[in-house]
Amino acid sequence: MPGFHIAPALMDEVRTGLLSNPKRLPPTLFYDAAGSTLFERITELAEYYPTRTERGILEVNAADMLRGAGPELEIVELGSGTSAKTHLLLRALLEQQGHGVYAPIDVSATALNQATSTLAETFPKLDVRPIHADYLEGLASLERNGTRCLVLFLGSTIGNFDPAHATDFLRSVRETLRPGDALLIGMDMAKSPAILIPAYDDSLAITARFNLNVLARLNREWGADFRLDSFRHVALWNEVESRIEMHLESQTRQGIHIRALSLEIILEEGERIHTENSYKYRPGMGEAILHDAGWKLEHTWMDKQCWFALHLARC
Repeated sequence: MPGFHIAPALMDEVRTGLLSNPKRLPPTLFYDAAGSTLFERITELAEYYPTRTERGILEVNAADMLRGAGPELEIVELGSGTSAKTHLLLRALLEQQGHGVYAPIDVSATALNQATSTLAETFPKLDVRPIHADYLEGLASLERNGTRCLVLFLGSTIGNFDPAHATDFLRSVRETLRPGDALLIGMDMAKSPAILIPAYDDSLAITARFNLNVLARLNREWGADFRLDSFRHVALWNEVESRIEMHLESQTRQGIHIRALSLEIILEEGERIHTENSYKYRPGMGEAILHDAGWKLEHTWMDKQCWFALHLARC
């Protein structure tokens, strides 16, 4: 559309989602500059256990993880954000090798710029090569110099994919790499809804703002006219599917116009737009997905409560 600079594939995905029943929007829309900032705040919340739990595993085991991945590593991170947790692995990399290459891949230019600036100050011997792209596009664009590659996929971001798509995605990652390359992937484990739901519906409503920012972004960049105060954030636990779901629920019957799509939709009172899933893995689920995608699982690290797992797998 004239005046709107949006990837055609994303436009098709948004159009299809808003014309579906139930309606949905892709989680890709979360991560503009405002959304990335809000997500960083979420990771610091008392209710949001995944970040601090994963960080705790990395603090204890980073050196062992890198030794397990192999010598002369280059590290690539999918969905790197500001690379805050990754500092633990990068520090261990430099201690073991004396040098290193790190290629953070993210759709948020803001997060990449922040990460690159911080890393340059913290690790002057680290060669940082940021890639502004989605996961597979960024991975395919890597310039390899013959060293072994360790791909990081932290934060249980894989949980945003349903199991079939997670398998397909991890297979595509493996097919982009070379024999001997490795993957370090975080997976959040299933636990009590009393722990899970507050992590996605916090008392300060930061997650609600993060969710509503999807609509704010459509207003800013797509010429939409969503009234944010007429929606409420909904987070619920789907026991059957073993996932947290995030929705935006319309509080009144309303019409919405999205100029970039030349599209008008009607939302009924109580109708929801599904924005994100976060699958929580029961024992064996994550291992099965890696196996079905062709990866060879070599080691798993977990916290004492078994709330979170980091798996090292090989091509």
